[in-house]
Formats: sequence, structure tokens, C-alpha cells
Amino acid sequence: MHPLSPPAAMARFGGRVATGLLDVTDDPAALDSEGFWAVVAGFDGRLTCARFAELRADRPYAPADGWHGPARSAWRSSLDRAGYTAGVRRIREHIAAGEVYQVNLCRVLSAALPDPDRADVDALSTLLAHGNPAPYAGTVRLPGHGVEVATASPELFLSRRDGVVASGPIKGTARTEAELLEKDYAENVMIVDLVRNDLGRACAVGSVSVPDLCAVEKHPGLVHLVSTVEGRLRADAGWPALLDAAFPPGSVTGAPKSSALRVIDALETAARGPYCGAVGWVDADRGEAALAVGIRTFWLDRTDPGGPAVRFGTGAGITWGSDPEGEWEETELKASRLLAVASTPGG
Repeated sequence: MHPLSPPAAMARFGGRVATGLLDVTDDPAALDSEGFWAVVAGFDGRLTCARFAELRADRPYAPADGWHGPARSAWRSSLDRAGYTAGVRRIREHIAAGEVYQVNLCRVLSAALPDPDRADVDALSTLLAHGNPAPYAGTVRLPGHGVEVATASPELFLSRRDGVVASGPIKGTARTEAELLEKDYAENVMIVDLVRNDLGRACAVGSVSVPDLCAVEKHPGLVHLVSTVEGRLRADAGWPALLDAAFPPGSVTGAPKSSALRVIDALETAARGPYCGAVGWVDADRGEAALAVGIRTFWLDRTDPGGPAVRFGTGAGITWGSDPEGEWEETELKASRLLAVASTPGG
């Protein structure tokens, strides 16, 4: 049997599908030019911007039989339970020493693709749309550029419309609203302050505000605390300035951000890839955009020396009030439903 032809480049967001790839660049200034762009930014800052010729509405998702995932038991974590809880304890030591206030500690789950020719991320997006619907769900499929991402992100990193930029940081996760802890609310406020500072670097002085603080949002199988921060972009600030000010997202780094990034680099054993980066779209003609934080996100790595693999990240925000076992369980809660959707019974 001959392998299937590689799927065509495309992107899908909010019921719209983009096709007809025109060009790909890593220059954020292109997002201020013209056309419709799909954007994937890795946590390491690696940026892929793809401009498409055609944007259509109401096209059905790809058939779900285009996705053949690993068995649920095949997933392996970059940090096991002992390694993760040890990391939580180490972060608490950094907090006690006054080096940081909060750090997002993550682990990457990986599994070999049992049939790489039946591994279409847009088909995976179909499964996610039914099994774990999310407000910032999307697909970016650029097989010729090593980018194949399916996201079910619930979190807004940056939106832009009529000169106003907004961010919707999520901090605080539990199975039910009643299970949210005081630590969850404190953590959210910490990150809101960080995001206010980030947006303030690219927005007009005095324009940054917090319309919503610690609102409870319900998602499949869990609840989140979500706040909204917004401001008016300075007239001289475009996408390069905005991304330089706000990236990587504060909710998946920590506070202070520079110190948290150093701790993350020391404790995490696998690259985050597009997880905790940004995935979304920019309509340069209309001056509108919506970039999600790359959480609840799967990506394909067809260059792995061990063979093509699918990856998924999960993490939790660590504060002084964190319980190591409780934080591990939070990462399990965030991952369990999505891994079940992406896995094929029996492999």
C-alpha cells in the first residue's frame, strides 16, 4: 500500500477555514501588512505566520476517521509523579527565598503515532470539537513547515479589534466551583497584575483596565477562574511591539516572568513546543485578531528520531500555598479528558 499524499496546508478557527497557502514567515511585522494569517508561536519564541488566499465559512470539519491515535496506555510523561512533585517542592523553595511568587510547572506527554498516514490534525480537531468544545479551538496544518497543531484552548492570549487589545488569563482550576481554593484566587490576581504590566508596555498610558476579575467559567469536566485585561494599543505599536511586550503568556510562565522562566528552564525536562505558546489568527485587512494561549493543545512531531509522535502538554501554577500532590492531580485533571478523546482504543 502506498502512503497517502501529505494533506494540504490549511487553518481553521471559529467556523472559518483558510486554504490556498501564499507565504510563510517568522517576521511578526508581516501581521501588520495584509491578508488573513494563521499564527503559531512556540513557547521558545519560534514564530510561524502563514498567509492564506481564501477564507470560507461553514465548511464541515474533516472526517474523524482521518485520525488514528495511540492507545491511552501509550502516553509517556516527561516528568513522572515523583519528578513533578519534587519540582513543586523546589519552586516553593524559590518562593521562600524571595526569588519568585508563582511558577507554572509543566510536563509534556508523548506517544508514537501508530499510523502516521492517518494522523491528520484537522480530523483530531473534529474529535476535540465533539468531545471537548472550546472557545478558541482551531487547527493549523502546515506539513511542509513542520507545523501540525490542533488546539482546544479555552484561554485568550491576545485579541485585537479597533485598536483595543485584550487578554483573558486563566489561573485557578478545579472540578467544581466549590472546590476552588483561596490559593486559586490569589494566583489569578498575581497573574492579572503581570498581564497588566505586559500590556502596559505596548498600550497608551492609563488605558489598561481589568473589566472582569476572577470570573468562574465552566468547561467540560472542570471550572476555571478567568479575568479580562484590556488596553488601547499605542499608535506606534504594531504586532512586533505587542508580542515583544506580552510573550510568552503570563499565565503559563509565572511572576516575575523573567525569574519564573529561569526556574522553568531548570526544572522542566522537555521542550514545550507550541504548548504554552500562542495559536490563532490575524486578519490584517480588518485589524482584528484572536490568539489563544496554546494550552489543551496537541501537536505532531514527525522528526522524532524514535518515529512520528503526537505530543500534549499539561501543567499547573505553583505558589507558596501549593500542595505537591494536589498540583499533580490538577495536571491529571486537565489532561485526562483530552487524552481520552485523542486516543484510539486498542491503539
